Amino acid sequence: MKLLTYDAGSGAHVGLATDDGIVDLTSRAGVTSLRELIAAGRVAEMAEFAGETPDHALDGVTYLPVIPDPDHIWCVGVNYMDHLQEAIDAGLPRSKSEYPMIFGRYADTLVGHQQPMLKSPVVNKLDYECELAVIIGKPGRYISKEDALEYVAGYSCFNEGSARDWQYHTAQVVPGKNFQGTGGFGPWMVTADEIPDPQVLDISTVLNGETLQSANTKDMIFDVATTISYVSHISELQPGDVIASGTPAGVGQSREPQVFMQIGDSCEIRIENVGTLVNGIAEG
Repeated sequence: MKLLTYDAGSGAHVGLATDDGIVDLTSRAGVTSLRELIAAGRVAEMAEFAGETPDHALDGVTYLPVIPDPDHIWCVGVNYMDHLQEAIDAGLPRSKSEYPMIFGRYADTLVGHQQPMLKSPVVNKLDYECELAVIIGKPGRYISKEDALEYVAGYSCFNEGSARDWQYHTAQVVPGKNFQGTGGFGPWMVTADEIPDPQVLDISTVLNGETLQSANTKDMIFDVATTISYVSHISELQPGDVIASGTPAGVGQSREPQVFMQIGDSCEIRIENVGTLVNGIAEG
């Protein structure tokens, strides 16, 4: 199933996306938020609405971030070997680590599918990053790698817009990763039963029609299960928590010449069996 959060003019609703349109689960099933639906363990029940006549066209709503209000957004830095090598080649202080490089994002950085990512006037180097987003399905602490995928509700596309000039003010990357409205997240969550193995997915970034990143999630240094396990040792994972699992080579800062997103651009994140996230770039 493809579950999403959207606004058709009466506030945030939860929907089920089909080839024909969007079924309103808020009206039909009393679902108030996708995070609450996940927490209640009711995701599988929503399959009964898949055959209903859609309430909205796919292009007839405003898409909101899949989970607009996650308790936590955990991000993994430099998690593809080719991205690590391009960072080293660019002279950045990076090396292969025994553990994942983890940092946090805040919910106000998130924007939905077909909504503009914001380029602040103080940011000169807004970079794109295609990432597989992992959405947690149930609470868990000290999760083993072997059990980790049992804690996944589903997957989505993430464009981790990064203000490179602010990212490197100090050794701490968090400022460059937390400008408001820089994290594209959507268009929906594909439930985990449809993606039994998250390590076999083609993933790419297309900026203004040109493919700038192209890889497969098998190339992650730390796979999804390892990252879930690691993060769960830091903090108890909660339903609706998001893990952005890292980006492959081809980011703008490592290209020659460098390529950054500009106002008026259109950026697409494409992930096999998940979907395509599209965001324009606007001043903000």
